[in-house]
Amino acid sequence: MRRYSTTAEPAPADPANTLFHNTGAPRSDWQTVRNLLPYVWHYKWRVMLALTCLVAAKVANLGVPVLMKKLVDSMNIGPGDTAALLVVPVGLIVAYGVLRLSGTLFTELREILFSKVTQSAVREIALQVFRHLHALSLRFHLERQTGGMSRDIERGTRGIQSLISYSLYSILPTLVEMSLVIGFFVVRYDIWFAAITTCALVGYIVFTIVVTEWRTHFRRKMNELDSRANQKAIDSLLNFETVKYFGNEEYEARRYDENLRTYRTAAIRSQNSLSFLNFGQQAIIAVGLILILWRATVGVAAGKLTLGDLVLVNTLMIQLYIPLNFLGVIYREIKQATTDMDRMFVLLGTNMEVADAPDAPALQVTGAEVRFRHVGFGYENNRVILNDVDFTIAAGTTTAVVGHSGSGKSTLARLLFRFYDASSGGIEIDGQDIRSIRQASLRASIGIVPQDTVLFNDSIYYNIAYGRPEATRDEVIDAARAAQIDSFIRELPQGYDTPVGERGLKLSGGEKQRVAIARTLLKNPPILVFDEATSALDSRTEQAIQAELMRLAQNRTTLLIAHRLSTVVHADQILVMDHGRIIERGTHAALMRANGRYAEMWQIQARSAAEGAPHSDALAIDVGDATQDA
Repeated sequence: MRRYSTTAEPAPADPANTLFHNTGAPRSDWQTVRNLLPYVWHYKWRVMLALTCLVAAKVANLGVPVLMKKLVDSMNIGPGDTAALLVVPVGLIVAYGVLRLSGTLFTELREILFSKVTQSAVREIALQVFRHLHALSLRFHLERQTGGMSRDIERGTRGIQSLISYSLYSILPTLVEMSLVIGFFVVRYDIWFAAITTCALVGYIVFTIVVTEWRTHFRRKMNELDSRANQKAIDSLLNFETVKYFGNEEYEARRYDENLRTYRTAAIRSQNSLSFLNFGQQAIIAVGLILILWRATVGVAAGKLTLGDLVLVNTLMIQLYIPLNFLGVIYREIKQATTDMDRMFVLLGTNMEVADAPDAPALQVTGAEVRFRHVGFGYENNRVILNDVDFTIAAGTTTAVVGHSGSGKSTLARLLFRFYDASSGGIEIDGQDIRSIRQASLRASIGIVPQDTVLFNDSIYYNIAYGRPEATRDEVIDAARAAQIDSFIRELPQGYDTPVGERGLKLSGGEKQRVAIARTLLKNPPILVFDEATSALDSRTEQAIQAELMRLAQNRTTLLIAHRLSTVVHADQILVMDHGRIIERGTHAALMRANGRYAEMWQIQARSAAEGAPHSDALAIDVGDATQDA
């Protein structure tokens, strides 16, 4: 008897246990941002250096109008004063250009430094979500739409980029510039300059946020109506022939126009609210500028300020208000980004139904004996699938399970792979409860040839090598030869590089099954599961593949979930299940002598075969069990 030892890398820690839990309670934007911070702060020195560049860029921007003031004051030349032309402040002019260039330089340095932070955070989070999704239970994936989850991840990662971009490149620089300008006004001029600027900025920000929140409803409604109109149009055009059959062209046009009218109303309201927002923002800016310029003009008239001060104050205020013009758009985009991120973080925070125990060891396979010990299970609390199922598959032997649809046969395989945990009892491999060992090591010890082989949209070589990705090319080809598919592959124009198409649709059922057998052979596991592996094949293909399966099962512990009883006669033990219970067990000969349920099923299938209906309902007594059990 061969001895196997299976090891696996430790499973990654559940991110929900380290950062947050999905409690289902409403989450604030700050909670979402707080979830992002650990990923960004991982590069804290780069972040701090980028922030230093940000402040330096804004100081340079502040210095530009200050130098312009000095330049204006120094050029206070009277008419005909040609002597003053000899003392043109060349140093100020050069300094002015250098400061402008410095602002751009520090801004670009900030982006260079922070680009790695942004992209690394996106990569780490996306990878963590991807790993977490693979760690979640089969129940979670059966209840979710894969397309929706991928969109959540896509929008979430895009939201991270948007949030960092808008906050670091728009909001934060504006806040820094506001602080510098207000501080400059306090130090250089009287308190009124700072007070007017602060009141104008606060009023502008509050007005923008309040109105943007109010008009978001109109924008959302407009988007919904646009989607609805588009949906109606596409649905009508897809059913072009049906529309023609019943002469309902005008009816469809009226339905489409009804949606267009409601969209027009919502779009007009959205545009009106946007105009109100823009006018209100400009009114606040105008009031602030009027008050600031009035104070500066009074100062110039009183001789306390120069014309350069008037130019400086006006330039600083305009320089402040330019980025604020986009505040409404930025605020709306940030809100959308946090919403998209929150959906992704909630997905990441979904608790795993089936998780490894802390410090769980790897499975140590010595003989590969499998024991189902009084197992009870139900996918729902009020629907029992398995009830007190108790049997042992001795090491190196084959146990077959047969029964009507819904009897619980395929559920045994799902529990053995630990896609679910048993509600009662337990499953052991060589005396080790599978709930106490690492899932990765458990699944590394089990190979399966399923009823419906689903292949990746890649080459035949890739799909066979998937059984053991680190295998050499020679090992992959040897596995294909053992599965008797090598000659077929070599006849193809692209050989092993032939793409199999979406879900393997370019291959026939028998060819896909041979690929499944080849990759299971390449995996070389001590435990095998054949889950109705030949039920969808014609009789000739089934006979050929059945012989390959038997060779594959030699000297391995095998669980054979049967479709046709003729495929289980060789089994060392046959279990007959009904409504989640084992009602008969024994060899084929013993069960036939018992003249019970197994014998009855055998007679039905034999009679159907004799009547020439190998795929009749009577013969296909187990068809659909995999889906019914689920």
